[in-house]
Amino acid sequence: MAKEKKQEFVTHITPRDEDFSQWYTDVILKTELCDYAPVRGCMIVRPYGYAIWERIQAEMDKRFKETGHQNVYFPMLIPESLLLKEAEHVEGFAPEVAWVTQGGTEKLQERLAVRPTSETIFCTMYAKWVQTWRDLPMKYNQWCSVMRWEKATRPFLRTSEFLWQEGHTIHATAEEAQEETMQMLHVYQEVAENVMALPVYVGQKSEKEKFAGARATYSMEAMMQDGKALQAGTSHNFGTNFAEAYGIQFQNKEGKLTYAEETSWGVSTRLIGAIIMTHGDERGLRLPPRVAPIQAVILPIAAHKPGVMEACEKLLEELKAADIRVKLDDRDTVSAGYKFNDWEMKGVPVRLEVGPRDLENGVVTVFRRDLCEKVTLPLENLADELKALLDDIQKTLFDQAKKFRDEKTHVVHNMEELGAAVENGFAKAMWCGERACEDEIKEKFNASSRNMPFDQEKEWFGDTCVCCGKKAKKVMYFAKAY
Repeated sequence: MAKEKKQEFVTHITPRDEDFSQWYTDVILKTELCDYAPVRGCMIVRPYGYAIWERIQAEMDKRFKETGHQNVYFPMLIPESLLLKEAEHVEGFAPEVAWVTQGGTEKLQERLAVRPTSETIFCTMYAKWVQTWRDLPMKYNQWCSVMRWEKATRPFLRTSEFLWQEGHTIHATAEEAQEETMQMLHVYQEVAENVMALPVYVGQKSEKEKFAGARATYSMEAMMQDGKALQAGTSHNFGTNFAEAYGIQFQNKEGKLTYAEETSWGVSTRLIGAIIMTHGDERGLRLPPRVAPIQAVILPIAAHKPGVMEACEKLLEELKAADIRVKLDDRDTVSAGYKFNDWEMKGVPVRLEVGPRDLENGVVTVFRRDLCEKVTLPLENLADELKALLDDIQKTLFDQAKKFRDEKTHVVHNMEELGAAVENGFAKAMWCGERACEDEIKEKFNASSRNMPFDQEKEWFGDTCVCCGKKAKKVMYFAKAY
């Protein structure tokens, strides 16, 4: 009987195992995270979706400032001549650049790129601002939108315009730049795992997959419920590549003119897509409490009965005072059942049901969205009890996702095993380091190299490349990806 009720509820959300792609689309539209824009490949982020982004922003921005970074804002239009200065970089982005060629009724003398990323304009200004070693490091970040003229788009995962942050820093030494690159990667990992409950593999990208113009690129890779990888964030060490192209030089402590070392790092609204596809279920979203805009919703049961609304309003103020993000749903135009389904679909971590019988017994009925189970908690000291419960929900969601990822990550020894593994998960393989083998794996299985774990010695499990059979040089994760 319970199963029949569940099916009745989910008739408007496609089951994941039936069509995962349609399930994702149903969830983002039904929960009003976003909508399709009139402009091809663009989306409108609606209030609930933007509130999740604000939570991610707040957690990231706090850590950026704690690590000595300052926020700035640069123009979205970049002269073509600036892009052309770093050949490898412009070649990597050329197919995705949108151009402004006319202002008003006048044709522009020089095309302006709508920023696909901002290395070129940051570098231009750094070359102007930096004179001596005393000016370093410069550690700036900007929150903005970028545009990449994508051919195949999906809301949050790949859109022509999207929101992100991009950090750009310059340093006096290669050691400082590498330390910065790794520090920011681990900031991303900490937010992903401790705030968004996303278990990630961190490591270095291959030469083929690294950022255009970078000396090295490092990424964090999350596994979605369909077994595909989602690159959740990247951190790049540019070395002096951009500094040489844009003339970022400074007088070092010995009085010698030296090129600066540079880094760049970024995450975007695709993290919202990662949260949906990692934690969502047949009822809709399941939001980790630390990223949820609303952590608890209070639902009055038999609101017309004496004392019910008063108790709900008192509870609302108590929980707000305890810094719990809480909402009282006092709508009288919809049924209690509708409210239950609505907030479950929106993934609010806990629902507090307050009715006459609960008040008589001095308790509140609490629905856990992570387990879809009800528990009873005493009204006395409810804020403390609720905080402990929210922490438990956070841990449960992470543990569930990590268990799923670990079970779907397969150590493989040959191409047959690799092909089977990437059908619904990650393949962990020995690799010779040659691009030709990456290309062959891509061609045969539509799977790409994701990253190489840092502790190679610990991860090592064989001596020959999974593809060509030659001497292995690296452990590499392979997967199909968004």
